[in-house]
Amino acid sequence: MATAQLTGSSISVSARNLTSFEGLRPATAKFASFGALKAGALSQRSLRGLVVKAATVVAPKFSSIKPIGDRVLVKIKTVEEKTDGGILLPTSAQSKPQGGEVVAVGEGKTLGKTKVDISVKTGSQVVYSKYSGTELEFNGSNHLILKEDDIVGILETEDIKDLKPLNDRVLIKVAEAEEKTAGGLFLTEATKDKPSIGTIIAVGPGPLDEEGNRKPLPVSQGSSVLYSKYAGNDFKGSDGSNYIALRVSDVMAVLS
Repeated sequence: MATAQLTGSSISVSARNLTSFEGLRPATAKFASFGALKAGALSQRSLRGLVVKAATVVAPKFSSIKPIGDRVLVKIKTVEEKTDGGILLPTSAQSKPQGGEVVAVGEGKTLGKTKVDISVKTGSQVVYSKYSGTELEFNGSNHLILKEDDIVGILETEDIKDLKPLNDRVLIKVAEAEEKTAGGLFLTEATKDKPSIGTIIAVGPGPLDEEGNRKPLPVSQGSSVLYSKYAGNDFKGSDGSNYIALRVSDVMAVLS
């Protein structure tokens, strides 16, 4: 039976006494602070909706991982622990990485009578959706196993503007937010509207139809577009500009 230790600042759930599974080592998952806890305040009912998401630890006796189907194994890029000025960042301030190196790919998938290979190759540097896939700890490094469709694009440089979107995704340079109101008042960062207009700077090859053929996207590079405000993945470019990568279905209109 699992044991739980509750304090005022954290909850720690130990898997040491759980039924063991071959290839997995005991691990502990910790939760952020819940504030002050009173005796009897937590019950089985109150913890029923609590979801534990921790990296699966692959035991050393396994020397390789081979993804199946249209899945890809990515070695996650190390989180930056310092700022450019050398200041150490606390864990809470470290950005969750959204990129890494492809280290293994599946055999692909079949659509209709067409066999479709994985569009990324081993060694490619990729950017993926922030909350996709399953995290693994393997050979002392963090990895992510995810579907190819969760990969946003290929990025062989350190600058997001060089991203090559995959499938039905586009990369947009976001228009700058208005600095003033119509009456001339300066806006603070908190009161500026999040822009939902930008210019497409790169497009993917298009989605696959039921027969495995690519369908061209209805938008093109250089188009000014209106997109869904809360869609996609946001990035900051080396030039200080904001970029967003999203699916073409989240583009609502072309502006002219």
